Amino acid sequence: MPLLTGSFLCDLRSLRARGLATGWQPATCAGKHAYPPGRAQLRKLPRNTRVTISLDVTKYIRYQSASGVSYGTLEGDTVHQIQGGLFDAHTPTGETHKLSGVKLLYPCEPGKILAVGLNYRSHLGTRPAPAHPEIFYKPVTALQNPEDPIVIPRDATDVHSEGEMVVVVGRRLRHASAAEATDAIFGVTCGNDVSERAWQSGDKKDLQWWRAKGSDTFAPLGPAIVGGIDYGKLLLQTRMNGETIQKQYTSDLIFDIAAVLSWISGWVTLLPGDLVYTGTPGNTRRMSPGDVIEVELDHVGVLRNPVG
Repeated sequence: MPLLTGSFLCDLRSLRARGLATGWQPATCAGKHAYPPGRAQLRKLPRNTRVTISLDVTKYIRYQSASGVSYGTLEGDTVHQIQGGLFDAHTPTGETHKLSGVKLLYPCEPGKILAVGLNYRSHLGTRPAPAHPEIFYKPVTALQNPEDPIVIPRDATDVHSEGEMVVVVGRRLRHASAAEATDAIFGVTCGNDVSERAWQSGDKKDLQWWRAKGSDTFAPLGPAIVGGIDYGKLLLQTRMNGETIQKQYTSDLIFDIAAVLSWISGWVTLLPGDLVYTGTPGNTRRMSPGDVIEVELDHVGVLRNPVG
């Protein structure tokens, strides 16, 4: 499986308790030298030592090749085709491709897409924090592949990007507790909750956000789904033409993934493959044709879309 590397300020006792002290790749500490993996070596390190940890994590993708559309896992620049659905038993077929030789598609095909509004305090402005997750729908027809254009629709005047962490549901949820919701997380990916502000909240706003949030191409998604990581400590960034315009950790979510899924499941049954866009931080910026938007999430990668 592919290895993902990140830098952390570690409480080593906590890492050992969570089983992360075994199966490590060599870790570089304070930029000085490499320690071999193993508990004995880790016990010798000062408690709050910055180390680089390599984790065994699978990246799932959906792609198009000459033989058709398939699911696969991504290891470096090699795609390993799998047979069976993402949420059922699946096995490698033995067929591989170079990443450069396939077209990445949005990484799953959801039955429905929900999204959370006002879920970072930095995005509230003068508005009060919500008492519970505020949920809205986006149509599945709004999905867009990595590298494909976000299309500014006719009559639109103020279209913004909103970089977000997107949750992929892995099992059926109905009236779920927070613990049950946590167990149902298949993984996360990058998303862009593209929004037309005039239709959303302008003087002549629509009654519902059907086109403000749901126009075609208003839900870019990808490039991969990653599970088994700490979803509450990921760095989320959005760049426009190379300039960082949003940057925040998912630890700053007002309602974490478990709270959001549990809340939704009280009224709407969530099924494997359903998506939940979890909210955008800070301030957003108007996009124009010719811009390039990148949403990056730790471990997942970069979702890149030009604006058409």
